[in-house]
Amino acid sequence: MAQKFKRGIKLTDITNNWELYLFLLPAVAFYVIFHYGPMGGIQLAFKRYSPVLGIWGSPFVGFRHFESFFNHFQFFQIIGNTLILSFYHLVLNTTIPFVIALIINQIPSKRFKKTIQTVTYAPHFISTIVLVGMMYVFMSPSTGIVNHAIRFFGGTPYFFFGEEGAFRHMYVWSGIWQNTGWRAIIYLAALSAINPELHEAATVDGATKFQRILHVDVPGILPTAIIILILNVGRVMNIGFQKAFLMQTALNVSTAEIIPTFVYKAGLLQHRFEFGTAVGLFNSIINILLIFTINRLARRVSETSLW
Repeated sequence: MAQKFKRGIKLTDITNNWELYLFLLPAVAFYVIFHYGPMGGIQLAFKRYSPVLGIWGSPFVGFRHFESFFNHFQFFQIIGNTLILSFYHLVLNTTIPFVIALIINQIPSKRFKKTIQTVTYAPHFISTIVLVGMMYVFMSPSTGIVNHAIRFFGGTPYFFFGEEGAFRHMYVWSGIWQNTGWRAIIYLAALSAINPELHEAATVDGATKFQRILHVDVPGILPTAIIILILNVGRVMNIGFQKAFLMQTALNVSTAEIIPTFVYKAGLLQHRFEFGTAVGLFNSIINILLIFTINRLARRVSETSLW
């Protein structure tokens, strides 16, 4: 079987199983049309775009747009904001679902376990714009329930969306509330695949519940966690534009301005399509380098990797 796989797919395999390959056709067409086709527009990053001449006919200007971005007065601020917010989000969105899955897996009552799962992953289905609207309502300095609680305990009302230091915490922890239960599903699926005999043997040997979690459950789902970590690192510079843009105000923009929002403002609102493409391409290159680096590191440390 391994030797046959290494030789590649034979034409006879395709003809004998053409129905199965036919099922792949819509997905392949989708990626070709909407993902690989638009990649031709990357050349905008190296041209001075003219609507009359089109993308292909516009004059070549080399790395001029990249130099403009590197020399931009907000360059270091934008890169710093993106990296801090991304890694803050990455660390918590990787570890907290992992821990929550381990806790849910230890709940003995199936009904209570299903209730907890439903309550934790239901917020995932709330749209981003509704979530941000809820945050504005709950954290309003005059009518928000959060500031009412602060007043009740003798504190001073706090304008969360007007403080630079509050933006990152609001962004990340609202995402934790919204997506932790959904992300934990993958870990719960991996936990269900662990052989129950391992737990039985550990119990017979006198292991406590915590010891069984530490020595049976954690090693069992660690490969899954590593794969998820690699995939998340590959998107570390592409942290969500919509939520960050909706949460931006004139008072917190110094910490809320990240690469995706900067590309939107510079590339679309200011009609600098070439500049926006150059910044986006720079962002993608950083993501590619990160995913190759973390994949290689994971393969060396744990022998688990994407390739």
